[in-house]
Amino acid sequence: MERRVPGSQRTSERIQEVLSDLTKAGGVGEVLKLAMRKLIEEALESEVQDALGRGYYSHGDGSSGHRNGQRVARLKTAEGELEYAVPQVRGTEFRSQVRPELPRRTEALEDLAIEMYARGLSTRDIESTFCDEKGRSLLSRTAVSSLTERLWEEYTAFATRDLSEYVVLYLFVDGIAERLHSGQPREAVLCAWGICEDGTKVLIHLAPGTKEDLTNCRGFFEDMKRRGLADPLYVATDGAPGLIRSVEECFPRSDRGRCLAHRMRNLQAKVPESDWPQFKAHAKAAYNAPSRETAQALREDLVSRYAASHPTAVQCFEDDFEACTAHLRYPLSHRRYIRTTNLLERLFGEERRRMKVVANAFGERAVLKLMYSALIRGSERWRGIGISVFEQRQLEMVRKELDAEFERRHEVAVKGAKVTSPSRVSSKVRT
Repeated sequence: MERRVPGSQRTSERIQEVLSDLTKAGGVGEVLKLAMRKLIEEALESEVQDALGRGYYSHGDGSSGHRNGQRVARLKTAEGELEYAVPQVRGTEFRSQVRPELPRRTEALEDLAIEMYARGLSTRDIESTFCDEKGRSLLSRTAVSSLTERLWEEYTAFATRDLSEYVVLYLFVDGIAERLHSGQPREAVLCAWGICEDGTKVLIHLAPGTKEDLTNCRGFFEDMKRRGLADPLYVATDGAPGLIRSVEECFPRSDRGRCLAHRMRNLQAKVPESDWPQFKAHAKAAYNAPSRETAQALREDLVSRYAASHPTAVQCFEDDFEACTAHLRYPLSHRRYIRTTNLLERLFGEERRRMKVVANAFGERAVLKLMYSALIRGSERWRGIGISVFEQRQLEMVRKELDAEFERRHEVAVKGAKVTSPSRVSSKVRT
């Protein structure tokens, strides 16, 4: 007799049982699964009714076929595996049009939920979005949270992938402080992106660094090199000492550049507001000079003008000046793209907007998942830069110059080691 009861009716009865005592195993989650099951069963039963031309308990002559009980089918959903009743029909060539679409529609629904989460909606927002006209939720917050674990899988694959396919010309690195652990101070998360030889921009790496010290920064770069990243032509960072030194150690064949956006903010903090426009004009003229030789001349002019009136600003201006003008070695059309890490700053702004939506998110896993989802989708909107044949030749010449400079430094270091070694031995002998 049970076979003659529509599956949706039995599911409705089961829903009422669960609702009578939500403290039982399953609770609200079980109600959500049953609600989804009921929607599917009602859709399948309506399809059969249309095909036979009569309701469930109505009689007919059998010319269009007749019902033949039900069987159990299974569907993987965000709430777990879902069993539902499939009505059977005999005496006709009936084929369900609904069932083949169920897996695809479920997958599309889940993909949409993940994308909404990555684009800035909280799990509560997504739950309320996926409600039918009667207010029944198709995805619970628990299900959405489970679905978003796919982002962690994506991040893990991203952070361990082979980087040898990327021939990076310009590499940019910066950090952002996030609360990775509840009740603890904010910690740095390091991010790297680059411009490749074909002009495309790509997000390279994202990893927790605890702080921008030498050990963490060195580990960040060594991980990328271990996965196949070759020395770029140019590596730009802010003024963090750990980043600077680790770039020099890990990429000895690369130019090290300094982000001019950070440097200009440092200078502005040391110059009175009334004098800043003029000082800024002189500083920018030096940083954006046609060549490094011209930059040196403009540097001397600025120092002579402001050394007496603004000594701390001049000291800041002279500090690491070579790195601040390293971009002048490269093709003219590329300089405005490589002299700052502004593109990364804009991505961090998108990430911070996302984190505000989930202000109570903490834990390295949760934060990295959110950061990755925001940054990787932001990077999809990046536009590449053009690299002409002439500029390719310029870059080839720069590579040869950098390799020659590295060899000269290496030779000097070897000779220095040979000179100091005998004296150390002789001093030990005298002792």
